[in-house]
Amino acid sequence: MKDFFELKRNLKKDFSHLRSIKVALLGDTATQFLSVALRGAGFDGGFDLQIWEADFDQIELQVFDPSAELYTFAPDVIILFESAHKLVSKYSKLKPEAYSSFADDQLSKIDKLVTRISEQLTAKIIFYNFAEINDSVFGNYANKIESSFLFQLRKLNYNLMVYATGNPGLHICDLSTVQNRVGKGVFFQSSVYVNTEMVLSIEVLPAVAAQTIDIVGALYGRFKKCLVLDLDNTLWGGVIGDDGIENIQLGSLGIGKAFTELQYWIKKLKNRGIILAVCSKNTESVAKEPFGKHPDMVLHLDDIAVFIANWENKVDNIRQVQSILNIGFDSMVFLDDNPFERNIVRENIPELTIPELPEDPAEYLEYLYALNLFETVSFSNEDKERTKLYQLEAQRADVQRSFTNEDDFLKSLNMVSLVESFNKFNTPRVAQLSQRSNQFNLRTVRYTEPDIEALSRSGDVYTFSFTLEDKFGDNGLICVVILKKENKETLFVDTWLMSCRVLKRGMEHFVLNTIASFAAEKGFSWLHGEYIATPKNAMVKDHYKNLGFEQKKDGYVLNINTYATRPNHINKK
Repeated sequence: MKDFFELKRNLKKDFSHLRSIKVALLGDTATQFLSVALRGAGFDGGFDLQIWEADFDQIELQVFDPSAELYTFAPDVIILFESAHKLVSKYSKLKPEAYSSFADDQLSKIDKLVTRISEQLTAKIIFYNFAEINDSVFGNYANKIESSFLFQLRKLNYNLMVYATGNPGLHICDLSTVQNRVGKGVFFQSSVYVNTEMVLSIEVLPAVAAQTIDIVGALYGRFKKCLVLDLDNTLWGGVIGDDGIENIQLGSLGIGKAFTELQYWIKKLKNRGIILAVCSKNTESVAKEPFGKHPDMVLHLDDIAVFIANWENKVDNIRQVQSILNIGFDSMVFLDDNPFERNIVRENIPELTIPELPEDPAEYLEYLYALNLFETVSFSNEDKERTKLYQLEAQRADVQRSFTNEDDFLKSLNMVSLVESFNKFNTPRVAQLSQRSNQFNLRTVRYTEPDIEALSRSGDVYTFSFTLEDKFGDNGLICVVILKKENKETLFVDTWLMSCRVLKRGMEHFVLNTIASFAAEKGFSWLHGEYIATPKNAMVKDHYKNLGFEQKKDGYVLNINTYATRPNHINKK
């Protein structure tokens, strides 16, 4: 990780090619250096953060004054930084009878801030939780007495987590974890605080900025979807081809424990929705043997979406993994213990994230924890089934190869789609697709759950969600369309995005038939579409043209009155 001064040097670089995001930074302590670190880390993350910084300790003034600069600035993201040091000062001034309600009172104030911002703006809110301070008034007994500051501080952090679960537009940046990792001596320096009101040391600013940019990246569709794994000395100790299954290091003793705990972590990632793939220089049958036969193996073959083990070079094999999964290299992480292999892959696929694993496997896990590679801002039931979905897709591909005619293959799938408006059940998945879809996304507009709920309530907005199911299984909700009334004759296609897992199955034709029929029923004569290019959505550059839209200065238009239904093999459920 770069230090503060390296991040500061980033500010002299060219930001013009980066995505611009307006960020408001409000803190109750000095935030000038934090602002610098955030902008510098934003550059490394691919963002041009246009930061407006509120004056010192003006959070409530800015939030509750409708004419304040905060609302004039109209940020995309708001960072709220209330420090634990200000909290202990507030607590110290209370009457003893108010100590036990301190956490509840503070959460109530936070709720008022979040509610007011949400009423006035559509900005995403990032709230820094509270680093721990033990005022040592009660010593260890502070853990048993509710009126102690430590008890109230921990209760507040817990209550803040619970509160955030019911507020999809609020995201917690975990300063407490950062302090635990670096140590309080690095996190906070008393002499600096006394003289400058800075509660974050220069040394810790890069870590805090990185944690913040991880959330910003996830909010704007930049996150990791896939973990590609080497096997020998990465997933287990030893070389399976040389040592044999009985001699590889796994289990609860010695260095085998490190590999087993790494596998438990990887298993949790898979259960969270991260796609697992294997890329190993090995004979395939030998490489697969531990997954089915070793008693201490945590991961099994049904956890792996793509398994490639051969003696070809890893660059080509990783490219094959990417081709099968149809995701960007920048969405993938590659773990390999061998520095030579890491460097070869890094030179040939620079977009891939390749951690420099420590030489000692005992240190793998703590090192990976600190990298925070798999940040997310959402989690849905579909995530739990993601590996299964990709395995089913592999089965479809195998069956497809037995057909000489693609039309016959599509007909054989017996595809059905459930079409629904947005509702309380599908809103989390709709928001997740909006935040994650990059390739098949015509305008790449990101919507959070509160945004989706607001759209659903609008009388001039029409929403559509599409599922897709076939004889192999259910793909879940895979397509989202949002139409906005442009005028009495025209509907504007604000959003049209789709999971790349269902490409080339006629889904775009089925979707267009659905929305064209809806437009006709509502008395509209035109659909107006727009394509906004991004570095990732070139695949849909000609989407509207291929569907029969006529290109105009301001986009593409389709005459509903002359539209002919496009053939496909998908039926409505």
